[in-house]
Amino acid sequence: MRYWIWVFRGLFVLAALGAGLAISTILNNQGVYGDNPETVDRWATLTVVICVLAAGLTILLDIIFSRRPVHNFTAVFFGLLVGVVMASLFRFVLQATPMPPYFVDASYLLMLTIFCYLGVAIIIQTKDNFRFIIPYVEFSRETRGRRPIILDTSVIIDGRIADVCETRFLDAPLIIPRFVLQELQNIADSEDKLRRKRGRRGLDMLNRLRGNKKLEVIIHDTTLEEGEMVDSKLINLAKSLDARVTTNDLNLNKIAQLQNVDVININDLANALKTVVMAGEQISVGVIKPGEEPGQGVGYLDDGTMVVVEQGRDHIGEEVTITVTSVLQTSAGRMIFGRPGEGQPAAPASGPSLGGRSR
Repeated sequence: MRYWIWVFRGLFVLAALGAGLAISTILNNQGVYGDNPETVDRWATLTVVICVLAAGLTILLDIIFSRRPVHNFTAVFFGLLVGVVMASLFRFVLQATPMPPYFVDASYLLMLTIFCYLGVAIIIQTKDNFRFIIPYVEFSRETRGRRPIILDTSVIIDGRIADVCETRFLDAPLIIPRFVLQELQNIADSEDKLRRKRGRRGLDMLNRLRGNKKLEVIIHDTTLEEGEMVDSKLINLAKSLDARVTTNDLNLNKIAQLQNVDVININDLANALKTVVMAGEQISVGVIKPGEEPGQGVGYLDDGTMVVVEQGRDHIGEEVTITVTSVLQTSAGRMIFGRPGEGQPAAPASGPSLGGRSR
């Protein structure tokens, strides 16, 4: 898509060249350049050069601002309409002054070219941030295909988002706001050793994401205003870009849902992918420590799910096959209760207890 904006910029330079030739012709017909052919040629060339330089300066100002690709011709039409209106207003103001008519006409051509370019360029780059509603035409956020995902500081430091992206389950564009980068830098420069370690891990994860050739990682030039909160800025950015927020922050999750912003919580994703078992099934687990209740042993599945083995204290350090008796879903995750199956020696029985949630 960047190809098209550069094609448009090239056409703009050609239009500026044509405007310069037209302006030089108007000024020459009015006798502004005089009668000397050499003087006329010199001033005509200078006029054309000034117009082309003005076009180059206008393009440079456009490049400074964030760019968005061209999506449809409606944006071009509306941008040209805005440019014509602004140039007409400029000409109206000049006509009210004692300026010579030829100067007014020349200035109008130059301003018409500049305003039309700026109108189209600004609409192309910012039309997703607002809506214009005119008869039969509506500018609205375009949500074709993949919606972008905004990463917050917590999910970058967590690092699991990099693993998920490498599996290609998530292939949407990843947006990292500039203020999130600044927050990571501040954490990495902290005097606290643990906090500094977390910040450096976040920067390493970010480099890992950017090094993934299958991902589109975009650094969004958005900064925090004085006194503005990071969470509110993330939510406002997600609304303006019609994006989703990925976070491990429970508070940000709740605030975003209240404001109808889609949230991807890595913890929820991890819980959803844990092993699904039902009462009566048999699974194998290594008992690694005693539970809180007498006779209980505790082990963990490969996905981190905690398993409380009734009558399992005597099997610490062993791999046992258990029959699942119940599955408990808590805010901390899923817990499985079971007791050794057939062929496994049993210790004195003790009933299932919530006290077995030892870690």
